[in-house]
Amino acid sequence: MSTRKIGFIAAVMAIVLVPGTAVVAASVKPDPPKPGTTSSVLPEGSDNPQIANGVAIGKDTPTYKSSGLGPSGLNSAAPAGTPERYIDTAIFPGGVLPEGVTVTEAQAINVMRRIGENLQAQGLDFDDVYAMRVFVASPDGSTADFNGFNRGYRQYFANTSVSTGKAIDVRLGTAPAAPPFVATAARPSRFMVQVANLPVAGWLVEVEVDAAYPKEAKRKPRFKRHGHLWGRWW
Repeated sequence: MSTRKIGFIAAVMAIVLVPGTAVVAASVKPDPPKPGTTSSVLPEGSDNPQIANGVAIGKDTPTYKSSGLGPSGLNSAAPAGTPERYIDTAIFPGGVLPEGVTVTEAQAINVMRRIGENLQAQGLDFDDVYAMRVFVASPDGSTADFNGFNRGYRQYFANTSVSTGKAIDVRLGTAPAAPPFVATAARPSRFMVQVANLPVAGWLVEVEVDAAYPKEAKRKPRFKRHGHLWGRWW
């Protein structure tokens, strides 16, 4: 067998498909995505990459772009304008954080829930998100808590095996890894930057997303857990 043929076979074998979305390895040069679809290009060598290298958008694909979304002030026990005010008490009763959970992580979870609500109002869900822009604040000038944000992000995005589609356990703070809050195959392209402050006093996280409308309408989630969406749409 010629070297050229071997290289072609290796490229074909590198293609990985995930139900509901087209996903290809970084070394593969696919055709442009079909009209009305998106195609995520994932880094090679990982069965659970955090983000895509990039996303191609097919012609005539209807898309939705959210505004910047921050956490809701759900913890009335904390003073207004403090970061603790934006701990989601549906997830963390009384605003009390488990061991190792940072306030940035808790706010990231709060924001992800707001993103879910925003998408749901448009007939979309987390799996439809293909791009994300993240701003993480550090008012004291130290390095922002990117690790905390990423733990919160993993509860709702990029938490399934590329090869099998099954959910992969994630960490909440320093607790042992457990099933994610929402199992989602989506690995959007993403940038994340540190800022000194955000528009609302106490916000440590603000996120905006782009999503592509699916070809077929989705029904409402079949069940919930802790007041937030759990599992896929059915």
